Amino acid sequence: MLEMLQPQKGDKVLDIGSGSGWTTALLGHIVTQDGSVTGLERIPELVIFAKKNLEKYNLKQVHIEQAKESLGIKDQKFDRILVSAAANEFPLELVKQLKINGKLVVPVKNTIYEITKKENEELDIIEHYGFRFVPLVV
Repeated sequence: MLEMLQPQKGDKVLDIGSGSGWTTALLGHIVTQDGSVTGLERIPELVIFAKKNLEKYNLKQVHIEQAKESLGIKDQKFDRILVSAAANEFPLELVKQLKINGKLVVPVKNTIYEITKKENEELDIIEHYGFRFVPLVV
């Protein structure tokens, strides 16, 4: 999924379903201190666990937050959005949180969707079939 996401140095990244913080830390390493990574997690115990894990490393550009009721962070735009749990339906609200030329990687049921938002707001969609994920809690 990180290969599909193609994060770059300086990107602003949203990591939904950050769990233990492992992928969030990897993303932070990729974007460097020129970028930022926000991990969102619904399960309070995992938020605490991830924060403790991230404290071990010097990743000032990375932080974990307790996820709110809405999906993502509606008042911000991101270069990259990674979702690590399967939605039942395609989450259009996340597309609105993408910058132009931004990329969203999200599993929906058993398919990973790789979405790029084009200059004209059109979406370039690539589907990768045959995967299994834990369900996205909204």
